[in-house]
Amino acid sequence: MMENKVKTIGILTSGGDAPGMNAAIRAVVRTALHAGIKVKGILRGYQGLLEEDIIDMDARSVSDIIQRGGTILYTARCPEFVHAEVQDKGAGICKKHGIDGLVVIGGDGSFKGAAALAKRGVNAVGIPGTIDLDIACTDYTIGFDTAVNTAMATIDKVRDTSTSHERCSIIEVMGRLAGHIALWCGIANGAEDILTVERYDYDEQRIINSIIERRKIGKRHYIIINAEGVGDSNGMAKRIEAATGMETRATIIGYAQRGGSPTAMDRVYASTYGTKAVDLLIAGASKRVVAHRNGQFVDFDIQEALAMDKDLDQYMYDMSIRLSR
Repeated sequence: MMENKVKTIGILTSGGDAPGMNAAIRAVVRTALHAGIKVKGILRGYQGLLEEDIIDMDARSVSDIIQRGGTILYTARCPEFVHAEVQDKGAGICKKHGIDGLVVIGGDGSFKGAAALAKRGVNAVGIPGTIDLDIACTDYTIGFDTAVNTAMATIDKVRDTSTSHERCSIIEVMGRLAGHIALWCGIANGAEDILTVERYDYDEQRIINSIIERRKIGKRHYIIINAEGVGDSNGMAKRIEAATGMETRATIIGYAQRGGSPTAMDRVYASTYGTKAVDLLIAGASKRVVAHRNGQFVDFDIQEALAMDKDLDQYMYDMSIRLSR
């Protein structure tokens, strides 16, 4: 049996947290230990790497975390990591601590950092962890299912009071640059309108006309799902109420969507991603991103993955319009 070339794997979470990150951390740690590889946890992402906030991890370090939201390694944004001299420092710190393999859990920005370290001799594999489902190379990102279910449950509750008071409710979900959460919640909650950064034309009069017309045929409440990237939910509510005479309220769900115990889907996908990331490092791979594509767990070159574009599913979007009538 060939001796593993990778002796020590480091793991970090970077950018926004997502439910399921802990399941991925657990899988990386236990898979590596099973292969006789040491594991070091890097706290607070690339910022913690630069500050050498690095701990040894064993099987007990990841006990009872698979059901927990957030990330036990904490996370932070590190804007300065885009600079070559800072990346040089990060690679040097990895080598100083004996880290010859690195698993990075996060989004596109996190993967750019992983690619920079790989270029500097630290084998690196990325795991897609973001509630926004906005990484183009993969059909699924850790945290999306939990975030959608959290938002869906909240929207159901708002619908109850919206129905009772015969009002229009504008409910803002997360998605600064991508409307996947909004689209899925709009379909799951039976919304009358879904506003996303990819499709909304900012024709507010169309929404106003739709509300007026539907009230004429007996519609007593109206639900609008608004993506964070479109925003201005409170202002929109005031304008719609003034134009239609229908009481209109805005609800911004906010960071609740990032938290909570991950769903089974997020736990299983995260565990699989984590295991595959370690398998790739053991096989000598570097500068890869783990992904789920067309029903299979696969991997892509990081630069190839970063060059891909992702749009909303047009069929689902068209379907949501037909179902809202």
